[in-house]
Amino acid sequence: MADYSAEGKTPEVLFWVGCAGSFDARAQKVTKAFVKILNAAKVDFAILGNEESCTGDPARRAGNEFVFQMTALQNIEMLNMYKVKDIVTACPHCFNTLKNEYPALGGNYNVTHHTQYMNDLLKAGRLTIEGGEFKGKKITYHDSCYLGRVNGIYEAPRELIAALDGELVEMKRCKTNGLCCGAGGAQMFKEDEPGDKRINIERTEEILATGASIVAANCPFCITMLSDGMKAKEKQDDVMVHDLSELIVQAKGL
Repeated sequence: MADYSAEGKTPEVLFWVGCAGSFDARAQKVTKAFVKILNAAKVDFAILGNEESCTGDPARRAGNEFVFQMTALQNIEMLNMYKVKDIVTACPHCFNTLKNEYPALGGNYNVTHHTQYMNDLLKAGRLTIEGGEFKGKKITYHDSCYLGRVNGIYEAPRELIAALDGELVEMKRCKTNGLCCGAGGAQMFKEDEPGDKRINIERTEEILATGASIVAANCPFCITMLSDGMKAKEKQDDVMVHDLSELIVQAKGL
């Protein structure tokens, strides 16, 4: 982003990579997949690189409001300095925080989740998905809490699955009745309560009940929790957990 600013240019969109997309080995694959899609669609995008910090979401969810506001204000100051207007991110937690919580602190941006963005590119004809790769394959979709129930975004991801030509098989609990993967509310960073059945195991059982061979997800935390659930059930070789961007890259052969 600094290079664009130095040249007096404005990118079409700022890609907010997020902590998971930057540092987690599994989530880095999603970052790379989404970048391939942006390049294929000829989207002029920028990233903040070393200037990007955590949005503060985990701190607020864990109850540390001071750290959240300190982090958020630093990010807002930088984003406003660069006159950022449009942001896309592959993390629903970053999406929710930037879109719904930053305005109260002076950060007003047009924030889009990458499933929405890819669907918009598809509808605009800038992104094409060749059918056939997933034809006849059963795909189930996991609604992440912060994209689904919190922000009411259900159709864009499902429209992408339809474009992939796969057979969408819904879980018993989906959309407004979707089940958390078990990582929300900063639970990702703490141990389970003693005696409780792990939520990701329960969700994994619901996935297996659909008979799908692919789980489409939209969140780095969900991908980790569901992948761990598949390993616990010894089904990691039978049911693959992928971000929607990865499925599109596979379909396009990028």
